[in-house]
Amino acid sequence: MCGIFAYLNYLTPKKRSEILELLVNGLKRLEYRGYDSAGVAVDAANEKDITLIKKTGKVALLEQAIKEVSDTLEIKSCVETHCGIAHTRWATHGVPSEVNSHPHRSDTENSFVVVHNGIITNYKEVKFFLEQKGYRFESETDTEIIAKLIFHFYKTHPNFSFRELVENVVQQLEGAFALCFKSKHFQGECVATRRGSPLLVGIKTKTRLATDHIPILYGKDEPPLSPKDAETDPDHRPHGRSEFPSLPRTGSTEFEPLEDKQVEYFFASDASAIIEHTNRVIYFEDDDIAAVRNGILSIHRLRRVGSDDPTNREITTLKMELQQIMKGNYDYYMQKEIFEQPESVVNTMRGRVNFETRSVTLGGIKEHIPEIKRCRRLMLIGCGTSYHSAIATRQLLEELTELPVMVELASDFLDRTTPVFRDDVCFFISQSGETADTLMALRYCKQRGALIVGITNTVGSSICRESHCGVHINAGPEIGVASTKAYTSQFISLVMFALVMSEDRLSLKKRREEIIEALKHLQEQIREVLKLDDRVKALAEDLYNKKSLLIMGRGFNFATCLEGALKVKELTYMHSEGIMAGELKHGPLALIDTHMPVMMIVMRDPVYNKCMNALQQVKSRDGNPIIICEKGDKETMDMASQYLEVPKTVDCLQGILTVIPMQLLSFHIAVRRGCNVDCPRNLAKSVTVE
Repeated sequence: MCGIFAYLNYLTPKKRSEILELLVNGLKRLEYRGYDSAGVAVDAANEKDITLIKKTGKVALLEQAIKEVSDTLEIKSCVETHCGIAHTRWATHGVPSEVNSHPHRSDTENSFVVVHNGIITNYKEVKFFLEQKGYRFESETDTEIIAKLIFHFYKTHPNFSFRELVENVVQQLEGAFALCFKSKHFQGECVATRRGSPLLVGIKTKTRLATDHIPILYGKDEPPLSPKDAETDPDHRPHGRSEFPSLPRTGSTEFEPLEDKQVEYFFASDASAIIEHTNRVIYFEDDDIAAVRNGILSIHRLRRVGSDDPTNREITTLKMELQQIMKGNYDYYMQKEIFEQPESVVNTMRGRVNFETRSVTLGGIKEHIPEIKRCRRLMLIGCGTSYHSAIATRQLLEELTELPVMVELASDFLDRTTPVFRDDVCFFISQSGETADTLMALRYCKQRGALIVGITNTVGSSICRESHCGVHINAGPEIGVASTKAYTSQFISLVMFALVMSEDRLSLKKRREEIIEALKHLQEQIREVLKLDDRVKALAEDLYNKKSLLIMGRGFNFATCLEGALKVKELTYMHSEGIMAGELKHGPLALIDTHMPVMMIVMRDPVYNKCMNALQQVKSRDGNPIIICEKGDKETMDMASQYLEVPKTVDCLQGILTVIPMQLLSFHIAVRRGCNVDCPRNLAKSVTVE
């Protein structure tokens, strides 16, 4: 949900053209997070002012706009120290336009500029206050109040440091945000902070650092400076900040490089924008305020909450590879990610499933298994595709754990103020680990004493850090907005959990071994399904000009219907609906006629006969369904003129094989309709606002 990228080079000579190229390429890596408009803020040619370049549309248009004004920027000139910030937007407040694009400025002289991810919920109150003070707003966004508020504090407290100004600004803000500030009054400095929206910093040096831990500096427990206080008490300094030393240049806590003072910092919403420059990163926690001054990074927090508050932030090493976030030989990221599934499912199982001993180990939750076995119920909570992975595995979880299993949409879960008990175990499923509704539900359950289990694809994400334990799905970076390989890896992660929970049950031994044996062959079966690509593409030719598509199934394949319909809606903008086949006679049958496209999933599982009854009902109403069935199932294939055959596997894993044709179908229809496959309209990858 929007992408922030900022770059600061200290004593590292760079041409302005290199800096602009870094900023633009960073935005391109983050474009899956938002693509309504984009902008950059860099020092002007005189190095005293700030130049803003903003453009509606994708980053490529911004890149072209930069080329058009390159003469005025003196892009061939070299600077030793410079801070530039950039942003790609997913519109929340105000339509996509250049004036609503980020970075936003404080005044016509661009004294302060800011980029923002998230939503400020009290922006109307702050805006009213600033309007009373004579400030005039040029955009419809909630972000502009941040730029004007810091300018207001600066005018009333010109002796404050950049960091102190930001500290007082963020204390006036409510909602979710990640912010990055630049100012012409604080040349070569950058201040960044987050609350509820992801942000990290990459560090690049020529020589090694003296420490891998950055100390956290805490403020005193004093009330924040309000905008009103800023006018009535201009000499007040917040939290005794003037007493704080900056990070020392020598000694055991030294952060700078040991030999060479040159350093580069890369602030970003996602590691995918940083990995090509450095693999050394710090993930910020909520309310961290990171300031770079004179090339030194310091991390501050307003006050201590308890004696166990952290004393430092660790520099971690990313394991991501650059080629993982490149398209390779594919035309689209989504296409690449669909075809990566034979490898991604193996990576999810690697080191966890031992096919020789028929055992499963989940190290991230191993210590909590006894507690989970004693729980009252399991609650699986997620949004969108993650929610569908929970539906796909609920039946197996009930079977192997013999516990009540609730599956909840995170937004609805919070709307209902759902009762949660101390002996509940709550699973929070999110590809990004930053999904706002899911994160809010997590905190709700945590406050009520439930055990929190995170199922995420992003190390260092908010859900990852705030869970008691969890499973990292190891699907690899997923850039396409429509999730594909993350779904199948979430699916397998929950299946593995069910296997762990039933390992000591003799009565379930045969069932467990059957599932583990099926997992062993899953990679080759997915490869076989992917060979259907040409047939699916031919189907897309028949369906691309239709207005609607119904997808029906039941049992273990009902989740495939929901997920398939979601993919069609996301990518093709067609209406599509996943329908429980058992509900056909209770309303949906009225939609069936000779013109309505219908897909049905009919597998040789315990509900086969019931699915065949539904198929007969559709046929008798002049429907002409396209069937997904088991390979070699002649009886079922004879019921339709068009069908797709997938390999047979154990019933609880069949949904992995049946969902891939739906992913391919939605992809090919989208391409045929001329839709933007990787960046569907109105959608962004990481939904970090409610």
